[in-house]
Amino acid sequence: MKKKILFIINPISGIGRQKSMEGIIHQEMNMDEWLVEIAYTEYKNHAFEISSEAADSYDVVVAVGGDGTVNEVGRGLINSESALGIIPTGSGNGLARHLEVPFKINRALKALNQCNFRKIDAIKVNDHFSLNVAGIGFDAFISHKFAKKKNRGPLAYMQLISKEFANYKSAKYKVTIDGQTQLWDAFLISFANSTQYGNNFHIAPQARIDDGLIDVCLIRDFPKVTAPALLISMLDRSIDKNRYDIIVKAVKINIEHDSNLLGHVDGEPVILGNKAEVKILPLALKVAIPPKHLKQTQNILSPLLEMLPAIK
Repeated sequence: MKKKILFIINPISGIGRQKSMEGIIHQEMNMDEWLVEIAYTEYKNHAFEISSEAADSYDVVVAVGGDGTVNEVGRGLINSESALGIIPTGSGNGLARHLEVPFKINRALKALNQCNFRKIDAIKVNDHFSLNVAGIGFDAFISHKFAKKKNRGPLAYMQLISKEFANYKSAKYKVTIDGQTQLWDAFLISFANSTQYGNNFHIAPQARIDDGLIDVCLIRDFPKVTAPALLISMLDRSIDKNRYDIIVKAVKINIEHDSNLLGHVDGEPVILGNKAEVKILPLALKVAIPPKHLKQTQNILSPLLEMLPAIK
């Protein structure tokens, strides 16, 4: 019996590699083994609606798009037997990078033909779900700004960070981690399931996606002149050794603030109110991962190399 696979394509996400996607899918997928169906999203959260209806009816449901599309498709599959597959066509591709999914569409499809399966954790932030990294503070502030921009891609994201960084002020938060309460003066607080935001910027180098724990990363207020060193420490996975960074592992975190908390889940902006409850959902999502010979390799220069076409 053929396995069933549904591709959910976001035609406008990320940097636009979705053109001609349907033809490539039919060309690369092994039709002797897979019964292929394709759906297109038409509005925000449509991918979630489609994947929720597809859960348990397909062997694999594939998100074709960026981090936001992956989040929508994936959360529709939580606690189901359908696996999340990813064809990364976004600007960050955080979860895809962590799972070593190939960036070239034809190789990503070949990887799906031969995929293996594993279960990973998910993070719940109030009523929102994160498969990769969620947070509050500067990264959330940037996600709210970036969502309003027409230009996408790594270069546009870095330009926005450069513009807003100098004037951003840290804030005080009441933080309770597994029952222990303290006040944190934070530039940002990230809740990491995988190691990275995307583009190989690693916020929690030791994070494991299936350990039943959240890596809580606090970056304290720091001298702005040390920002280049901080960025480099994300690229070379040494941020956990930075003097302004603290990372602890936890099952449940509560954050309180005097005003509404701007947050993000997998890069998508959300408003959390003045209280956020963050907790782990152990092994809640089945994912399709590439076989060893098709895994995507990464290096420290990857983010810079990916910006070159935009710079030219």
